[in-house]
Amino acid sequence: MNRALTLHDVIVVGAALVCGAAGGVLLRLALRWLGERARATRWSGDDIIVDTLRTLAPWASMAAGVAAAAAALPLTPTVGHDVDQTLVAALILVTTATAARVVADLVRSLALSRSGVAGTATIFVNITRIAVLAMGVLILLETLGVSIAPLLTALGVGGLAVALALQDTLANLFAGVHILASKTVQPGHYIRLSSGEEGYVVDINWRNTAVRQLSDNLVIIPNAKLGNTIMTNFHQPEQQMSVMVQAKVGYGSDLDHVERVTVEVAGKVMSGVEGGVVDHEASVRFHTFGESGIDFSVFLRALEFSDQYLIKHEFMKELHRRFRAEGIEIPLPTRTLVLPDQDRVPLPDRPAI
Repeated sequence: MNRALTLHDVIVVGAALVCGAAGGVLLRLALRWLGERARATRWSGDDIIVDTLRTLAPWASMAAGVAAAAAALPLTPTVGHDVDQTLVAALILVTTATAARVVADLVRSLALSRSGVAGTATIFVNITRIAVLAMGVLILLETLGVSIAPLLTALGVGGLAVALALQDTLANLFAGVHILASKTVQPGHYIRLSSGEEGYVVDINWRNTAVRQLSDNLVIIPNAKLGNTIMTNFHQPEQQMSVMVQAKVGYGSDLDHVERVTVEVAGKVMSGVEGGVVDHEASVRFHTFGESGIDFSVFLRALEFSDQYLIKHEFMKELHRRFRAEGIEIPLPTRTLVLPDQDRVPLPDRPAI
């Protein structure tokens, strides 16, 4: 356009900018109110939808105001095209960033719902975020008229050099993906390595796995080492686990009575202690004639690994109390030597004092 800027143009531009900004503020407030209502529902999908709109809608409103203002100005075709391209690029960037955040949150929520614990696999979250951002950048370049074919070719050639320079990092990355894909270890599982480290898996990221010990210390294990080590997973094939408690009674005890009392105590503990499997029927197995008594094992059951300590604690207290009440002897670790008469050595007489 070759005409000069008039007062009417200025008024129209100001009105368009004010309407765009006001619309963005109003949409933000309305969506915030709607988000509070969405959080009160049981379905999590509405939270994601409202959160996405709360980011995109205000920016779209302001971009519409700027576009309307640019259309009212006497701009040359080249400048008008540049303004339109700038607005489209800004919207693509905002949409890409929002989509990356929303998809990453969905992946994180899915990982949490499957593991059931306060842990997550950030390796999948980060890969998803990077993939969405990369697609958004490619769309932006195509929109701006930049050919992405030479760029992809250059990235393919340069990727070989990067792969050689980052062998250890890529080894850990693919090891982490393999561990999660094969479901060998998932966040929330309790594991023990052959080297002695053990604890709950709280995170598997692109380089290492974080394991929280029962003492709340974190052990950081490279994914490649975790994939190559001998490991015991206490959550596979199921989360429940047997708890074995060793005990001993004297030789003069009635073993049937001992077994009956022990099973009663085990049933009481299983139903009264948090972490015990209520419907589990405990079993008693006598196995050794020891030096000071008869050894036996009691098999209880815990919902998961860390529950075994409280179960053992309460079971031993209750079993000790019942054995004392029933008159069942818990022998001390003593040893009695019986010698034939001919092997006995007479003691010398003590001198009179």
